[in-house]
Amino acid sequence: MRFAGRTYIITGASRGIGRSLALTLGKEHANVGINFRSHPAEAQAVADEITQAGGKALLLQADVASQPAVEEMVSKTIAAFGKLDGYVSNAAYSDRQLMIEADMEGFRRTIDVSMWGAFYGLRAAAQQMVKQGVDALGHGGSIVIVSSPHAVIPIPTAMAYNMAKAAIDHMARTAAIELASHRVRVNVMHPGWIDTPGERKFFSDEQLAKGAQDLPWKRLGTPEEIAKALAYMLSDDADYMTGSTFLLDGGVSLPWWSKRAEGKQ
Repeated sequence: MRFAGRTYIITGASRGIGRSLALTLGKEHANVGINFRSHPAEAQAVADEITQAGGKALLLQADVASQPAVEEMVSKTIAAFGKLDGYVSNAAYSDRQLMIEADMEGFRRTIDVSMWGAFYGLRAAAQQMVKQGVDALGHGGSIVIVSSPHAVIPIPTAMAYNMAKAAIDHMARTAAIELASHRVRVNVMHPGWIDTPGERKFFSDEQLAKGAQDLPWKRLGTPEEIAKALAYMLSDDADYMTGSTFLLDGGVSLPWWSKRAEGKQ
């Protein structure tokens, strides 16, 4: 029960990676703020499962692209549970088009959610953690930014998403330096290609199955695998970890892996 009695906010927690992390923390009796923008029934189902497991849940409907909404979300969590021990910026949005053909509304929405949304959450959470001060164990809080290998791999048709993820990687490292004296840890997670509902925006199940066979590990990752790693990053076991990037991608980031694996290079 590493998280018993502790309070966490997870953005984009009604589905996918966020859902799995919320359940992981809830099953260890944490207080979990479940942020969602849409899919209220799925968010409620996550809350119900957490409650049944012995944790406490708070539904936080908000668009992370709105700074006031994010700040209100943190305030509601403090009103309900009295403190904030961890924050996970997981919500994201992405449209995929070639840059020269991109619909600018979708391009800007991708930046607003995936970059500004991460910053608003980081800032609001850090302000609260600094206000709370360091606890008896010497901990000031833990913030994890879910980024992506897109931050370093220039994947075509994903320019806005690539830009946003590259920005929040540097954002997180800068925050780690600024918050170290307050004992607030800030780290980054890079998941690979994960089997989440969001992937169905771009691919059919058949395309996902075929694409998985082309990966070095011959399968997509699972939300549960990423959630376990995120839980470690939030826990006291990772007390010496700040300003770091946890890469869990099944080898996707390895250079030229496909040709080498086939003996072509």
